[in-house]
Formats: sequence, C-alpha cells, structure tokens
Amino acid sequence: MRNGWAAGLDVCSVLVFVGIGRASHDEGLGLVGFAGAAWPFLVGLALGWGVTRAWRGPAVLFPVGVGIWAATLVVGMLLRAVSGQGTAVAFVVVATLFLAAVLLGWRALFDRFSG
Repeated sequence: MRNGWAAGLDVCSVLVFVGIGRASHDEGLGLVGFAGAAWPFLVGLALGWGVTRAWRGPAVLFPVGVGIWAATLVVGMLLRAVSGQGTAVAFVVVATLFLAAVLLGWRALFDRFSG
C-alpha cells in the first residue's frame, strides 16, 4: 500500500472520530472548533508515523498500526489535557475503542485481503 493512501486513511479516521464526537455533543462542525478538537490527535498521529517509521510499511498491523494507535491516543489525550480540553474517563474509553477500531481495523482488513 502506498504511503499517501495509508496516511490519508489514518487522517480521515481521526477526522471522522472528531466529527462524530462534536456532532454527538451538539458542538457543531465550525472550522475553528473542529480544528481545535482535531489538532491534538493529528499531532499524535504524525508522531506515531515518525516513531514507527510507518512509511516503510504503513499497512503493517503490528508494530506499526499499534504504535500509531497508541501514539495518536496518548499524545492526543496529553495535548488535550495541557491545552485545557476535556479528558473525562468516558471520553478516553470511547477514544481508545474508536481509534483502535479505525486505525487498526483498516490495517487488519488490508492484511486479510491483500494477499
């Protein structure tokens, strides 16, 4: 799988997560609010790509996918906390499960059906 497609799937996964979250809390999808909610997770995603050197095998489930998921979640939550955004336990649980489903899910499907 090409890096651009893999990175695009990851970014879209994070943006869908943010969009669903904002819509479910009636926070709207205005650009400023959306960007404010998305940036911590996008930074975590970028760091995950860097740490795992995902460009060498972006569709690999383990360790690449797991590393990207962990970095997206942990860095995203830490940046939310230091920027004064919420990190309620229920939100952390939902984020953990949703991000695992999307960031690991497409990789598991790719692995299953690619060869």
